[in-house]
Amino acid sequence: MADGKNVININGKEFSEEDLTDQQQYFILQVRDLQQKRSAAQFQVDQLSASLDHFTKQLIASVEPDEDAQVVG
Repeated sequence: MADGKNVININGKEFSEEDLTDQQQYFILQVRDLQQKRSAAQFQVDQLSASLDHFTKQLIASVEPDEDAQVVG
């Protein structure tokens, strides 16, 4: 089916998009859009996780005693 047509693979079977019904083509658009949104959301989750880890470590370091500091007494 590689004759220049848009081909989609569903459960191991190839379908030409132009042969699908309007409803099936709409479902394809929905699936593609949701895949892109999920990918973008995962990108943001990765950024948030890294930032949260960084600031958590900074907080922990700020409350731990400084071992290099001299105690004056």
